[in-house]
Order: sequence, then C-alpha cells, then structure tokens
Amino acid sequence: MDLFIVLVICLSFLIFLFLWNQRYAKGKLPPGPTPLPIIGNILQINIKDVTKYISKLAEVYGPVFTVYIGMKPTVVLYGYEAVKEALIDQSEEFSGRGSLPIVDRINQGLGTLLSREYVAQNLSLTGSTFLTVNMAFLSLLSYDHPGSAPSHLTVETSYAWASPCDPAFLLSCAPCNVICSIIFRNRFEYSDEEFLTMIKYINENARLVSTSWIELYNAFPSLIHYLPGSHNTIFRNMIEQRKFIFENIKKHQKSLDLSNPQDFIDYFLIKMEKEKHNKQSEFTMDSLITTIWDVFTAGTETTSMTLRYGLLLLLKHPEVTAKVQEEIDCVIGRHRSPCMQDRSRMPYTDAVVHEIQRYIDLVPSNLPHATTQDVKFREYIIPKGTAIVTSLTSVLYDGKEFPNPEQFDPGHFLDERGNFKKSDYFMTFSAGKRVCVGEGLARMEVFLFLVSILQHFTLKSLVDPKDIDTTPALKGIGSIPPFYEVRFIPV
Repeated sequence: MDLFIVLVICLSFLIFLFLWNQRYAKGKLPPGPTPLPIIGNILQINIKDVTKYISKLAEVYGPVFTVYIGMKPTVVLYGYEAVKEALIDQSEEFSGRGSLPIVDRINQGLGTLLSREYVAQNLSLTGSTFLTVNMAFLSLLSYDHPGSAPSHLTVETSYAWASPCDPAFLLSCAPCNVICSIIFRNRFEYSDEEFLTMIKYINENARLVSTSWIELYNAFPSLIHYLPGSHNTIFRNMIEQRKFIFENIKKHQKSLDLSNPQDFIDYFLIKMEKEKHNKQSEFTMDSLITTIWDVFTAGTETTSMTLRYGLLLLLKHPEVTAKVQEEIDCVIGRHRSPCMQDRSRMPYTDAVVHEIQRYIDLVPSNLPHATTQDVKFREYIIPKGTAIVTSLTSVLYDGKEFPNPEQFDPGHFLDERGNFKKSDYFMTFSAGKRVCVGEGLARMEVFLFLVSILQHFTLKSLVDPKDIDTTPALKGIGSIPPFYEVRFIPV
C-alpha cells in the first residue's frame, strides 16, 4: 500500500511537470509564488480575503504575476496601468470570459455574464434590446404613474418607519421588480409568494457564492462537487429560479405578437423564430433561460447590495446625508419627483453615489476573464485561454487618484469648485469591451432610489454613528454588507 501511494504521488508530480512545461513551451508567464503539485498555490491563499493576498503578492512580484489555482495558471493584473492596458488597450485579446464553475455547472457556459463564444453573438441582441427597452425602464423609474419603482419603494418603506427594520428585503424587491418589468413585462407585489421565493434564492446565493467553501469549489469543482456543502444549496436555488423563468417564457410564447415585441423575452423569441431552421443557432430555449437568469440575478443583486451598503454609509456619515438632503431641497424640493435630468444639477449627490460604489468595492477581483489568443503583454507571452484576474480593488483604492482611499469621502469626485469630477479609475463595473451590459441602468437605479428615499425620509440609526461597522460580512466574489437595522422617519 505504501509503495502504491508513493507511485501515485510520483505520477501526479510528473503529470504536473508535464503540463507546466507545456504551458511554458507556449509562452513566458509572469513570475509568481512557487506552486505545489496538483493543488498549486491554494494553501497559500487567504480564502477569507483574497484581496489582501493579491496585494501582498503585488508587493513582491509587481503588477503582473501568476498564481496557480490547482494545476491551472491564473495571471493577476494589479493597479490601474496594468488593468487599463489589458481591458482597454488590448481589450480584444483579454475579452474572453473565464470559467466560474459554481455557475457553469448549471448554466453550461451560456448567458451574458459568463459565456465565451456565445457572448459575441448574443450581445448584439442584448445590447440593442436594452436600448429599446430603456424607454420602458425610464418610465419605471419615473413618478409619472403610481406603479413606478421609486414611488412604490417609498410607499412600502413608509409602512416600516415606526419600528427598526432590516432594509435588505425592500432594497432587493425594488430593483428586482425593475428587472422583472424589463424582462417579463410584469412587476410583482411585495406580498407575492412566488416573487418572495425568488428574492430569497437571489439573496441566499449572493451570500453563499462569497463564502470560503465556494472559493474552494471554484478551485476544485470536480472533487468538491460530490461532497456535501453549500454548493448544493446554490444548485437547488438556481434550478428553482430557472423553473420560474421557464414558466414565464411559456406565457410569453402564448401571447407573442411578432410585429409588436414588448420586452426582452419577446425580442429573444422573435430571434429564435427567425433562426429556427438554423441548427447552429445559439438562440435556443436554454440560452434564453440562462441569459434571463444572468440579468435577473446580477441586475437585482448588484443594485440591491449597493443600496444596502449605501444606506449603511449614510447612517455612518450623517453630515453627508444632511448635505444630500439639502441639495435635494434646493434642486427638487419635497413635492416634485426626481428624474435623471436632476443628476447634472446635483454634483454633491452624484459624487456621493460614485463614492459609495468606489468605497464598497462590490466585485473586488472582477468577474474572471480569459485570453482569446496568445498575447504579448509587456515582456510576457500569455497563452490563449489563460484565466485573467483584474484587481478592481487596486484601482478603486489607488492612493494617488483617491487620497486617503480607506476613508469614505465624496470629495474624491468633486473639484475645488464643488463640481462633479469624473475619474478614469472609477471601474466598479469593470472596463473595456466586457464592461457590464447593464452599467447605465444600474447607475440610474442607484441614483433615483437613493434620492427618492432621502427626499421622503430621514435615516435613523439604532446605534451611535461612530459605532457603526461598515466592514463587509463576507468578501469573496462580492462584498456583502453586514446586517444592520434602520428607522425611516418621514420628513
């Protein structure tokens, strides 16, 4: 038995050396810590806070280095210059989507967030469709009708003002209903059981994917897949979400008017109909379900997390909240409804929204990219298909661009005259060719929802502001805000 174990270890080591040499035969990867056979650098990584580990490696190896997750190399880009050079200056070569096994297991590489070749074709649809449906979105964020998203949120919030409440539920429902209206042409009541179940699945998965266990799953999916653990909960939730989506698609199929599409599903179904005789078409029922799941999940959770973190930071900094409310009074007043045209006349509020997004660092290491071909990057040759991690933390917390980056300071986005100041370092939604398709929609949501809340309510913390802890509860794929409660006091 002992001899057998020795032989297995030796064979594994030889396989590792073979694959290693194949990688180096193709190119010259950047330097990095020496990996162990089979497991790579996984034992050296602080899975609870990967951003700190990346920062320490950058101090040793510079802004471009390689770590091994298992037997596969991952090239890490650290700092604005390296990230910009890859995602903007060489955007085509770095435009592939890397693997995220926890999602790929169910979605099979389809969709808008994590697909590879499929994205090149599908983005032409989602991009044009988002432009078309944008008008519907703007109406949803308008107070011109009683069912608008911000007005509905403020009405629901008013029910909770008398007692402390966890805002997570309300701040998930509101953006989720915006996405539902764009995709399903329908918004749900906050008491709808089916809707509440979907919200539960979204929130639960958002928390679980940022845990250490899922980081391990993404490193060793073939091994951990067969073990008990929270990855099975994520899979069950995803399957239930896909069932919900499919039932809504079937309703659209029955009512579809080819000459008058009303929402995202209609546009996609029409595209499917046009290509029904093309056996190679990527516009299939599976790809539609997965694309909707991507938009439904990411579109809800990124905005929800930003709003939750935003309210927490405003509770922590009441002087900032007071200035925003003063600007609301001067520009909008208490009776007129806010609109996107107000943003250009509200530089301080705009700066606060940007600073919230910078400070919370929602997706610290971005979604994984991959090289689409062998790439010469600086003095290195990175082989096609190599996983690429871009540290957005290193950009958003650059001390030269943002003095005292660890401090929450709207002044980071204001010039000496108090005008809003743009920054090329503002990469909360990544950058370049694969920037988030819903970036513009998300920024509109965050601005209008926050302004709507502060126009109608004063935020009251249950503890002294100086005692509020804004440290993330979890920091993995995403930064998850800690639990807190707030009182909404009508103005």
